[in-house]
Amino acid sequence: MSAGLVNDEVTMGRLYRIRRTVMQMLRDRGYLVVEHELATSRRDFLRKFGESFHREDLQISKYKKNDPSDQIYVFFPNDDKVGMKHIKKYVEMMTHENVSRAVLVLQQNLTPFAKSFLIELEPKIHLEIFQEAELLINIKDHVLVPEHQVLTNEEKKTLLERYTLKETQVLLLIHTCKFSFRGQWKQSYVSILF
Repeated sequence: MSAGLVNDEVTMGRLYRIRRTVMQMLRDRGYLVVEHELATSRRDFLRKFGESFHREDLQISKYKKNDPSDQIYVFFPNDDKVGMKHIKKYVEMMTHENVSRAVLVLQQNLTPFAKSFLIELEPKIHLEIFQEAELLINIKDHVLVPEHQVLTNEEKKTLLERYTLKETQVLLLIHTCKFSFRGQWKQSYVSILF
């Protein structure tokens, strides 16, 4: 069996669910994802990719709805363990295509060297890392997750005045939050609607 070759039902089902969640995430970020891509059934997924395919075949490239120059890639590496050679290959491809953002969907953690290399690439190249298990479901669809909205500056000011708070006392959403981690917000004040 060659690296990344997928031909068992369980793995195909997992990758179908993961790809569907990624498409939803891209739509939520404002990328152009057409309705049929979101509504793709498992049968359609198998028709498109076949009964045996490589993970790399799942690669996605999308543009922002209102800015075609803002592009993102989603990479699905074939290998279980992803290291420097993989990251360099993706960065080279992104640089050649003038793309500065990408999502990397991994089976296992990155090697330590690859992690440190990603830090060096910021802010020129932004590669977000997700484990496959994190993308099996869209956390936004979970019944216990309330709706989140970014506050405007005026709403933030009202919030601070209403509760007599200082900016330093209010929790900022940072990259460790599942929502901001999915690239929707960059260190913003967020209202959670219950």
